[in-house]
Amino acid sequence: MNADALNRMTFGQRFAAHLHAHLRDHAYFRVFWTNMDEIAPGVWRSNQPSPALVRRYAQMGLKAILNLRGTSSSGSHTLEALEASRHGIPLLSHALGSRSLSPREKYIALLDDFEQMPRPFVLHCKSGADRAGLASAFWLIHMEGLPVTEARRMMSLRYLHVRGSKTGVLDGLLDAYAAHVAKQPLSLRDWLTHHYDREAITAACAKGAK
Repeated sequence: MNADALNRMTFGQRFAAHLHAHLRDHAYFRVFWTNMDEIAPGVWRSNQPSPALVRRYAQMGLKAILNLRGTSSSGSHTLEALEASRHGIPLLSHALGSRSLSPREKYIALLDDFEQMPRPFVLHCKSGADRAGLASAFWLIHMEGLPVTEARRMMSLRYLHVRGSKTGVLDGLLDAYAAHVAKQPLSLRDWLTHHYDREAITAACAKGAK
């Protein structure tokens, strides 16, 4: 939905979006909880923002929002897009998996966007725990030059990420990269381009979970 269509939304359409966000996307859990944290200077992570939180982003002077849930007709995304448009905040979207690994092209496209993102900005998924955690780790590795051992703290109980759940496959990706770097130093982009094996990592995680 483009900016014009968003701004033409009727009261009924906005009400339906709010209803969908709360009943289907569990927005009521996020009324007083944001899971926000500044992971690097001018780089924030969060859960799915409500319109009120988008307004807070504007007050903070954030210059962009990076949505890791992809574009959809869900109430949460519609309300986020509407409020971001009202405040002139660009909203970029990547559809990443939380319980499964994404194709290499999606991760590489994320790195491409990182290199163009204006600071300060915020990245988010639904709960700010899993996809936001992996993207935050990617940022610290790719943009800040941190080793995997330090970047993996982005995926912890501090942010409600549980390695022992199905989302642990995202930890498996970082484990695979760390194992490769231990033998042969390589940038995250080069590893994703030439060595990332989605099926092998998924199979290894499934085997380890048994």
